[in-house]
Amino acid sequence: MSSLTRRDFIWSSMAAGAGLAMLKPTSRVLGANDEVRIATIGVGAQGSGHTQVFGKIPGVRYVAVCDADQNHVDRAVKSFASKGIKVDGYTDMRKLLDRKDIDAITSATPNHWHALVTVWACQAGKDVYIEKPACHEIWEGRKMVEAARKYDRIVQIGTQRRSSEAHKAAFEWIRQGNLGKIKWVRGFCYKGRGPGSVGLGYSGIVEGTNGPIPVPAGVDYNLWCGPADMEPLRRKALHYVWHWVWNTGCGDIGNQGPHEMDLARWALGDPGLPTRAFSIGGRFGVSQVGDTGETANTQIAFFDYKPAPLIFEVRGLPRKKGDKYDSMDNYRKTGVGVGDFVQCEGGYLPMGEAGGWAFDNDGKRIKAFTGKEYAGVGGEGHHENFIKAVRSHKRSDQNADIEVGHLSAALCHMANTSYRIGKKMKPDEIKATLANNPEMLDSFNRMLENLAANEVDLEKEPITMGPILTMDPAKEQYVGENSDLANMFLKRNYREPFVLPENV
Repeated sequence: MSSLTRRDFIWSSMAAGAGLAMLKPTSRVLGANDEVRIATIGVGAQGSGHTQVFGKIPGVRYVAVCDADQNHVDRAVKSFASKGIKVDGYTDMRKLLDRKDIDAITSATPNHWHALVTVWACQAGKDVYIEKPACHEIWEGRKMVEAARKYDRIVQIGTQRRSSEAHKAAFEWIRQGNLGKIKWVRGFCYKGRGPGSVGLGYSGIVEGTNGPIPVPAGVDYNLWCGPADMEPLRRKALHYVWHWVWNTGCGDIGNQGPHEMDLARWALGDPGLPTRAFSIGGRFGVSQVGDTGETANTQIAFFDYKPAPLIFEVRGLPRKKGDKYDSMDNYRKTGVGVGDFVQCEGGYLPMGEAGGWAFDNDGKRIKAFTGKEYAGVGGEGHHENFIKAVRSHKRSDQNADIEVGHLSAALCHMANTSYRIGKKMKPDEIKATLANNPEMLDSFNRMLENLAANEVDLEKEPITMGPILTMDPAKEQYVGENSDLANMFLKRNYREPFVLPENV
């Protein structure tokens, strides 16, 4: 017993709890020409994209896939087989992680699994590419960073625009003072999420049922829920719409937000957590179609960075009632389905997925920043960058280390926490509260215009005003007023045996 290490004990405890073979940490040193053997965990829509992109990178060989939905596993295995590639399929990631012939994993599981799959993979000696948001709560994001450092693993967050040559050049140009000091940065997620939305990737409706219904055939619901509460299924769709349920998702501010929030932090010089933040919003205009979603589909958040604040806006309703859900508003004549807007003393910079132009304050174009959406210098994309870092085993080679992802995701969680403990208020009351915050008041007035255009009755669907929360950035805990309640949202209650340990 004296030879049993703490890490061996963790693996054996997990195995005992689940009745599975004991997992052992494994890793190897890769040479420049060694093939990188990878597996993807979570091969639904986003994970299928992983297999396509990573599978095309020279020197990468797929050996396995995993998903709690056997249908997804079978589809992925069949897809590889059609290309002459044999991969093994699993429904339990622990069996996959126990394999010694896997160097790295990519993961596109639902949000509530992100932290645990990352920590387990690090403990098993495997490098990790994890989708955004890094985590489901702030506490577990820090545990992911700790695990990456402790087990000396490369862990990359899937915020692809960190590998964009256009964004890198633009933000360096701004920080050199070419437009003067930054006054504020805005991030946007204006994406249609409601009745008439086109395709699964745009659906923001959680269509409820009259009571519990059977889990879809082929799904191991225990494994699908994992660390989350194993609640009876009371919605017609299991996949994707989990984004709009607190038990598993983080709303659009935690879905698309990590991309745009990350760019906004990057523009500001990658600061840590702000000392103060609050959020305003609600779930509007969808109750009439039987929606049982919980997260906000219209939301604005304020992060009190000094000297320039960050404001983020989520809008799921179209320009006006009756419009299609691909007909969305814009900001100052700039299309912002998703994007960022940096306002400086001498001009501004709107940046979309593929770059943008810098303008002076009269609207005259000054300088263009263009490039392939996810391409870096020499054409290296974000996924290729991860493989490069896996080969070199140098964190300095990464464009998006896990700590970057943790901090950007934490902004989303701070906003959601403020919203979740907020109070219903009338618009005039909220305006009075924002009287000394012109940037946030501007966002709120435009939010009201959009709600009015969609004929939302704010008497029946009142707006929630979240309190200002004060954060201790060093401890990553709330302090001061409302901190007792807010700190309850830092960490979830984990379901045995899917427990993220205090000491990773």
